[in-house]
Amino acid sequence: MTRLLLGAVLLGNLGVCVTAQGPVMLAPPSQVRFDSVDYRNILQWTPPANGSSSLQYYVQWKIYGEPQWLDVDGCQGIQKHQCDLSDLTSDLREWYYARVHASSLPSSKSAWALSPRFSPRWDTKISSPVLKLNLTEQGIVVRVRPPRLLVRKLHSSLHYKIYLKHTSGEEKVFEMGCCSNKLTLRELKHKAKYCLQAQTMIPLQTKRSVRSPEKCVTTL
Repeated sequence: MTRLLLGAVLLGNLGVCVTAQGPVMLAPPSQVRFDSVDYRNILQWTPPANGSSSLQYYVQWKIYGEPQWLDVDGCQGIQKHQCDLSDLTSDLREWYYARVHASSLPSSKSAWALSPRFSPRWDTKISSPVLKLNLTEQGIVVRVRPPRLLVRKLHSSLHYKIYLKHTSGEEKVFEMGCCSNKLTLRELKHKAKYCLQAQTMIPLQTKRSVRSPEKCVTTL
């Protein structure tokens, strides 16, 4: 009887040891989502709660409707909490998914955490243009400069609105068509203060940026 009890205890201890040495399932990352501005498409995520700062992350992507997930080169075994997928998700006609899992050496890993479906065409946010003013005797020369990436992507589709506001509160709106980035505002009051803002427009996608910061000048 004593030998049987001793054997049971040894087997129980052995079972505990085997369980302790087996792989531990980590909690997955959360809030996996694309943050896209001017078609720079960055996948971001929040690390698991109570997760170690030494966790590594592995990212995969695929086109909506395709069965196969593909590894993202440069985002395998990384410790940062984001991955640039701009080149892989550059086709404006497609929808995309991405997913990420956490891993802790030597063998522990989490389940995959999936992003919402993403469209660069519809989901990217557009930046306001940089506004440059030059005061002349003819009026105010307005120049706008959008982000370089946006110009490369949609140069022929970019339009702009210029908002001209007088200190009286009166506001006028001027539009600049595609491929134009310069406008001269004439017939203004002398020695009057005007404040201007600019806005990027993409009519084909019904997109518009927020207005740029105000810039003010006083006419001659």
